[in-house]
This record gives sequence, C-alpha cells and structure tokens, in this order.
Amino acid sequence: MTTFKKLTIFLFLSLCLSPSWANNTHNDFLECLHHKFRNSNSVSQGIYTPKNSSYSTIYNSFLSNRRITSDSKPSIIFTPSDESQIQAAIHCSKKHDLQIRIRGGGHDYEGLSYISETLFVIIDLRNLRSISIDTKDKTAWIQAGATLGEVYYRIAEKSKTLAFVAGVCPTVGVGGHFSGGGYGMMSRKFGTAADNIIDAKLIDANGKIHDRESMGEDLFWAIRGGGGTSFGLITSWKVKLLDIPEKVTVFNVTRTLEQNATQLVYKWQHIAHKVDDNLLLRLFLKSSKSPFSRGQRTIHAFFTTLFLGGVDELLPEMQKSFPELGLVKEDCIEMSWIESILFFAGFPKGIPIELLPIIWKFTSNNQTSFFKGKSDYVQRPISINGLEGIWKLFNQVGENAAELQFSPYGGELSEFSESETPFPHRAGNIFMIHYGVNWEKMESSEKHLSWIRKLYEYMARYVSKSPRAAYFNYRDLDLGVNNKGNTSYAQARIWGEKYFKNNFDRLVKVKTKVDPTNFFRNEQSIPPLLSKA
Repeated sequence: MTTFKKLTIFLFLSLCLSPSWANNTHNDFLECLHHKFRNSNSVSQGIYTPKNSSYSTIYNSFLSNRRITSDSKPSIIFTPSDESQIQAAIHCSKKHDLQIRIRGGGHDYEGLSYISETLFVIIDLRNLRSISIDTKDKTAWIQAGATLGEVYYRIAEKSKTLAFVAGVCPTVGVGGHFSGGGYGMMSRKFGTAADNIIDAKLIDANGKIHDRESMGEDLFWAIRGGGGTSFGLITSWKVKLLDIPEKVTVFNVTRTLEQNATQLVYKWQHIAHKVDDNLLLRLFLKSSKSPFSRGQRTIHAFFTTLFLGGVDELLPEMQKSFPELGLVKEDCIEMSWIESILFFAGFPKGIPIELLPIIWKFTSNNQTSFFKGKSDYVQRPISINGLEGIWKLFNQVGENAAELQFSPYGGELSEFSESETPFPHRAGNIFMIHYGVNWEKMESSEKHLSWIRKLYEYMARYVSKSPRAAYFNYRDLDLGVNNKGNTSYAQARIWGEKYFKNNFDRLVKVKTKVDPTNFFRNEQSIPPLLSKA
C-alpha cells in the first residue's frame, strides 16, 4: 500500500470516528496537513489523536506536575521531524482557527505548553533534538527539542574545557529555558543562557523561517529572555561555548538551627553576590527532622556550591569571604564540569558518563508529585527576625514538603544593563528566591496552595517592589493572566512588568510588529497593541 493511500485511510477513519461537535476543525487540520505532504509517511507517523493507542503515552510523557490538569486535552499532538512540517502545522492551525501549544521538555510550571481551554494542537518538539558542536569556533547549534542534559553531555563529549551556562535540571527542554533567561551554576561567571545566544532559527505566524539577520535585532532581542512562544516557534539556537578549567570544585555543606544556621544564612546574604565570580554559593532551605533533638524538626540550610577552579584556590576565598561556614578541604570534591552536572542534579557518584543520555531520557518520563512554585528578588538582606518568621511558616507545612532556594546574583549578571535583553534582573539584586511546595494527594492541594501563598504574602516586605519582580522561567499564574482569546495591554501589563519590568513595553511593540493577530498566545503571552480586551 502506498504512503498516500495509508494517509488517506488514516484521514478517513479520523473523519468517521471523531465526535461531530469538535471534528470539523480537527479533521480540516488533518486534511490540510495531508494536502501539504501527499508523499510523506513521516507526517502521518507524527500525528496522534485520542483514537491512537499511543496518544496518552505521548501526552503524558513529559508531564512533570500532577497539579496541572484540564478536561480539555489537545485534539491532536503533532511531533514534526523537520521545519517544513512545523511550517505546515502553523499554516493549517491558522487556516482552521486551532490554537497551538509548543512543548519542549514539558517543565512549564503552569502547564501552558500542554493545556488550553480552547480547541488546540500540541506541536511537540521531541524529534528536533540534534546538537552540533564546533570546538574550533566554540559554538553550538542546538535544536529546541533537546534537553539541558543532552546539551551538556554532547559538549563534554567533544571537549573537557568547554561548557555552557544553563539550569541544573538535566531534563528541562532548551527551547523554553533559553528563551526565558536561563540561570545556572555558572551564571555569576558567564551570565544567563540567553546572554550567550548568538543566533536562532524561528518560524513566524506566516510560516516563514528566520535567522538573526532576517528576523532583525528587535525580534532577536525579544526571544532572548522574553519567552519565545509569544513571537513564533523557535526551532534551534546558536550559542557561544564557554572556557572552563578541566577541574572544578563542588561542595554541599549542611547546617541546622542548632549549628547556627540562622546567623549563617544572614551572613550569606551579605557576601554571596560579592565573592569571586568563579564561585557560586547557592543556598537551599528545608524543614525536616533534627539530627540533634529526637522527635523535633529543625531548619536545614544546604550550602551548595560550584567553584571554577581547584580546592586549593577555593579554600582561601571561602576563608576570606565566609569563614563562619567552617569549610574544610574534606567537604570539597574536585571533578570535571560534566560530573558536577550530575552532582547538582542529585545523581549518585560514579555513574559512567556514557550512560547519561539513557538515564536522562528515562528520568524525563517520570511524573512527579503535585507542585507549586513562585519567585522573588531580594535587594536588601532579610533581617534575623524576618528569617525566623520564615522558619515558623516552615513548621506549618509537612516535613520536607517545602523548599526555598536562594540563588545569588552579582558578578557577570550585573554587568548587563536591565534592557540589554528582556531578562531585567541585573545590578541591585542580591539573590533570587524560588519557593516550592510538593504534596502527594489531590485532596491536599488547597492546604498547600494556601500555605505557599501565605509565605509569599509574608515575604512582601523583604523583596523587590514596584514592581515585585519574578523570574519568567518560574511561571506563576497567581501574578495575573490574559483574558481568554485576545487580551489587552493593560491586562497583560499586570503580570508582564513583574517578569520584564520596563522591557515589557518593548516586547509589546515587537509582538505588534511580528504577530499582530496574536496567533501565538497563551495565558501569559505578550499581547499586540491592537488586541482588544
């Protein structure tokens, strides 16, 4: 049987079996794709509808937060294998008024890459994950469906002294992560992922493929921190690779309240943004069982650190900047950069590097618990009383259920102006806070959501103001959402200024120019000025 006949039968069955009320648009989309690719078997192989036995597997494969649920699932999941198929999917979606959602790694905190209240199609980029490393030019082209772990592994395959700066979670997709900023363990040395992007390929709402030259500097500016899915579908990024030493040093030192954790956290706030740029001292806070008082809980402060250099260079820097921590050589481990990726991702020591692609691919398919995250920026140290108030709130939620991450700024992050990219969190910020809470049962959702919102409200006095800033990659619909369908500038500005500060207005102007009909949209996408409330 010919490919053409197979696709014709597939379309016929879809027409016959789909529910009539939703099918006209659904089937028109499929027929449109069919006409675009009469002789392509790969198109039919990349289409999944609720009638396919593998539809649920594909849909659920990248769901990482059980809190995100919707009665409205995509009528079609399309997994294109090349740019021409994406062009066709955009054309057919636009022609038949189907909204699209673009999914890479599926880690969007609010599920905006895979849920919608209107009839929609998911364009899933899982097949677009090639990574081309040029060690001579110190650059890489990375397709948007690749994960951070795959990128790190492919770089390490080619070089022991080149790396890239991005997040610690290896299963996060590069498409969303890069376009939202991309903070990582080397950001005080090299800035964000977006700061190191030098080219990109993007398909616009008319199906045209652009690179940096053809898209223009305004659009290239917008996608490096302003969220790519507001402006088009980014298929690949060209990034600048970064010089690192063959050996780095890591440590993870824990202190509890009984070990003076409150004073240490207070002191950390005064030095973490000022230390050597090669040093990033990240801080994680949890409430769990005390190792000193049986049956009691205490705060655990985890000082989790990467230093781009050897332990003999690190110890004098720590003694000068943070002697109170009491760091000793035995706390530290020298390793390669790729081994540090495993260390910070929580993998056990000794895993063969060659197994990483398999491990990370398997890990990305595991659903986790219910989760809610939020973020803040701190510009003045939180007082001792303020920290003690956080500790009290920790005791109002289950043991190990909540975690705060304090991620230091300063260094190279402060060398960029607030407007150089849409990512505005530059000089003046001491650190970023990530709030996270997890739970296991649906019936506990309201309790845990109320808790994290109460903590967020408590923290208002200690964090940035006018606007109270937030990190776009830690998406939070509590900050505000667009109206259904098209939205107004005023409505989007409520949340937009929190993520982008004064850059929001420029993002709106770019959106108005490149996507005036607001084809690429979601609950927190940049609106064009012509959109009506």
